[in-house]
Amino acid sequence: MEDKFAAKFVSQKISKTRWRPVTASSLQQPDVFATGSWDNEENKVSLWTAADFGAINLDEEYQGDPKLLCDIKHNGDVMDMQFLDQERIVTASSTGSISIFRHHHSNQTLSLNQKWEEAHHHVGSNMRAPCTGVVCNSPDIISVGEDGRINLFRADSKEIVRTIDDADSSTMHGVTFLRTTEILTVNSIGQLKLWDLRKQGNDPTQVFSVTSERVPLHCIDRHPNQQHVVAAGGQDGMLCIWDVRHERMPVSLMNAHEAEMWEVHFHPSNPDHLFTCSEDGSLWHWDASAEIAEKPSFLLGGRNTSNILRSSIVPPNANQSLASVWLSMDPTKGRLEITNLLPSSTLSVNSLDILGQHLVCGTDAEAVYVTRSLFS
Repeated sequence: MEDKFAAKFVSQKISKTRWRPVTASSLQQPDVFATGSWDNEENKVSLWTAADFGAINLDEEYQGDPKLLCDIKHNGDVMDMQFLDQERIVTASSTGSISIFRHHHSNQTLSLNQKWEEAHHHVGSNMRAPCTGVVCNSPDIISVGEDGRINLFRADSKEIVRTIDDADSSTMHGVTFLRTTEILTVNSIGQLKLWDLRKQGNDPTQVFSVTSERVPLHCIDRHPNQQHVVAAGGQDGMLCIWDVRHERMPVSLMNAHEAEMWEVHFHPSNPDHLFTCSEDGSLWHWDASAEIAEKPSFLLGGRNTSNILRSSIVPPNANQSLASVWLSMDPTKGRLEITNLLPSSTLSVNSLDILGQHLVCGTDAEAVYVTRSLFS
């Protein structure tokens, strides 16, 4: 796989990478991605084009590597980042603020379009609290933070629409939409919580726990087609799969990375494929689409995976014909292939994003890795 990736050295530690979305009816290929930086003297939000990028061997001279379109200063570390639409990017800052930046195509510039200062702060003090996660469902924006607060914004409103002040007594590290009116959050004591935004009050609808050990969860993603299937990863590098209809404990716990898992993403149009990245410098492709083999096994190049599946429980009431492959990780039924996509271990891989055949990831080694031929 490594000969399909190009490395672009950007002189900044990259905390987040995101492809600009393309419309469902468009035949256009993804060609622009955004990066956000952290732990630099001056952090930035940057837009890059990969339009002329081809399959390049890392040992060869780069031809047509990603090119910078424009960038803009960002106050604080970029803790999270999402495209609101094709022109606007929402960022979460370590200063507690939420910002919207607009891309002006005519002259290739970025400008600050909207900002909510100190959206996250510690109650009873002037101390700002980092905003750790943001998710968009235009025009709605949801943010979570170290202050245990959930905020609901609307892109064209200067006021915060709603705040759940005491949503969590611990730090919330990630958030995603389950449905239009429901969100899922993960926190620093190993809990996944479901919130119904139609209900008043500060209490979640459901609370799910990984184990009694309270290992922090850092990231979460929802299956694009089967909304009840949820993946999360955390401090111990474990991959957790939940069925939020049936179980308060994960359906599967899989030993994965050797350090913190920073992001997990189902492929948006081919969700039998899942991708994770970690503090240990690895970027993993989990392929659950393999046909039943004569000798079923878990495969990972260069690593013993005999203990990769810690537990596997399919809810007894689940309709097996409709059950996701991620809910039936039984070694006697199929094969899970795992590939480390980066050619060698590097510093922390902090973020990844996938769209079609296109994948981009950002690292603490001040490099961005890009491929536009993920499955070929």
